[in-house]
Amino acid sequence: MIDSACGTWWCRRVPDTTVYATRSEPCGNRSDRPGIGGPARESGRCVTLRNVTAASEPGPAGATGARRGWLVWAPPALLTLAVTLTGIGHAQPWRDELATWSAAARPVSDLVRLAGTIDAATGPYYLLLHGWIALAGASPTALRLPSALAVAGAAALTARLGERLAGPRAGLLAGLLLAVLPSTSRYGQEARPYALTALLAVAATLLLVGALSRPTWRRWTGYGLVVAALGLSHLIALSLLAAHALVVLLAAIRGPAAAGLTGTANPAGTEAGGDGPSRDRPVRAGRAAAADADRPANASRVDAREPRGPSGRTGPGAAAGRGGAGRSRRWARPRLFRRWLVALLPAVLLVTPLVLLAGSQRSRQLDWVDLARPTDLTGLPGGVAQSGVVGGLLVGLAALGAGRLGRRALLPGAAVLLPVLLLFAAGTAVPLWVARYLFFTVPFACLLAGAALAGVRLVPALAVVALAGALGLPDQAALRRTHEWPRTAPVDYRGAAQVIAAHERPGDAIVYSPRDSWLFLDLGMAYHLGSRQPRDALVVRDQRQRADLWASECARPAQCLAGVDRVWLVVSGRHTTDPLATVPGPKGTTLRDNFTVQQLWPRPGLTIALLTR
Repeated sequence: MIDSACGTWWCRRVPDTTVYATRSEPCGNRSDRPGIGGPARESGRCVTLRNVTAASEPGPAGATGARRGWLVWAPPALLTLAVTLTGIGHAQPWRDELATWSAAARPVSDLVRLAGTIDAATGPYYLLLHGWIALAGASPTALRLPSALAVAGAAALTARLGERLAGPRAGLLAGLLLAVLPSTSRYGQEARPYALTALLAVAATLLLVGALSRPTWRRWTGYGLVVAALGLSHLIALSLLAAHALVVLLAAIRGPAAAGLTGTANPAGTEAGGDGPSRDRPVRAGRAAAADADRPANASRVDAREPRGPSGRTGPGAAAGRGGAGRSRRWARPRLFRRWLVALLPAVLLVTPLVLLAGSQRSRQLDWVDLARPTDLTGLPGGVAQSGVVGGLLVGLAALGAGRLGRRALLPGAAVLLPVLLLFAAGTAVPLWVARYLFFTVPFACLLAGAALAGVRLVPALAVVALAGALGLPDQAALRRTHEWPRTAPVDYRGAAQVIAAHERPGDAIVYSPRDSWLFLDLGMAYHLGSRQPRDALVVRDQRQRADLWASECARPAQCLAGVDRVWLVVSGRHTTDPLATVPGPKGTTLRDNFTVQQLWPRPGLTIALLTR
């Protein structure tokens, strides 16, 4: 409402609350302006505000802007979901997904025992998938659907984070670019925690930006809970906290502007706090408006009582009040870092036991990983993007975007570089370096790339996104054929199971070689054959009884195979001659002495042989 007593000054009457300037024009006599030279009205005060940003007027325009906010995040989410769901069940589960199925399909008590033996770091994900399997089943599509939903959510939140840091166009393009990457389909079509980790990493970072712009305990609590979930989904992803710590520390020492969190591109008219669209325009131009660009988001709001002296007038007396408020804000900055540390307490309490347990299992869990080498860094873009050419394009665009954003690139840039450098440094001493563990950094690289593309018109920018998708089409097609890596060495569990199902007879037995490898030959046959699987004659303790991913076999194979006339032998590798020669130890001796090969079925990555006495 307009106060007529203001004369030619236009101001909003807000009773004893925050006052927003909406228009400034030359005013008449100061004595006839309530709150300045004359008495303030009982219903509110009219004050002169300088160097502030006009607040949005509630009404249809603001509501329309809020409704249009979905145009930034919805297209990336829908495109990601459409791309990821295409052919989601075509590739058969590979070895890691077989381990997921074996663990998640067990009762909760057995799952807890498994976490105490091996794979504790993935235990929370297994527990989550245990509940999902009870509802949706264990088909390849059902196992992978949570990951598809997770990458769709990650694309939406990447767009939202890009909007906050670089503007709506950059956010939209970042989300769309993430949608067309081969790695997004790869991990969105895999029953492993990498997609969920990416979603939580972007969510935690978005919540951090919100908590730094308006530091309330409610926001910090939400951030802390998401960080705890991030650590439970994948321990390596906690390296993201190095980037968060850097930004929080800079914001606490030098203010949000130094951390790249204020003065952001705001074409949509949203406040830095990001609560909704507005039609804000600077009240004063020139040097004052430039000074406002580096102020915190809440600097546009001024309490009507703060600029007044004891007599209710503005002037020197009020300056002391403003100086006190400035000192209060400076004193509040150290509290910002302390609040961040306190917000991490849930993560510390929940993740520390998991870190200790997983550390004790590292030598067994990661015995297949080599120490990191400098050449691993050069191959990282292609590894995390699942395409060398697309990974190179992404790195180039991200570098351009970082240059365009300036200090606003600090958070997404650190979220990419610091986890990579920390994992590489640790990987040179301890075998930890696995490219897919860093998939959670890809959305932040896409955010920087989206900022680069936002510098050109929308149509050419979309053409670059389409080009990235087109360059990744061969890899998109390949990953829908097999999830094995390298893709030139697939393992056809499903084909082997089909051979056995077509020729088995009652009383048949099945034997595997090797039994204790990461190929999980027995899990592959169990998944595809189910109850039709022949009796595993050599097993004395299965995976569930051992609380492990591998079974134990009897020490005297001849006694265990007594009375068996037909044996299905499943061996790793493609063999066109006698596969019995590849079976080592007493098991191989027993098979060679008592059985002969009746028929042979070589398949990619393994061979099935029917043995008879």
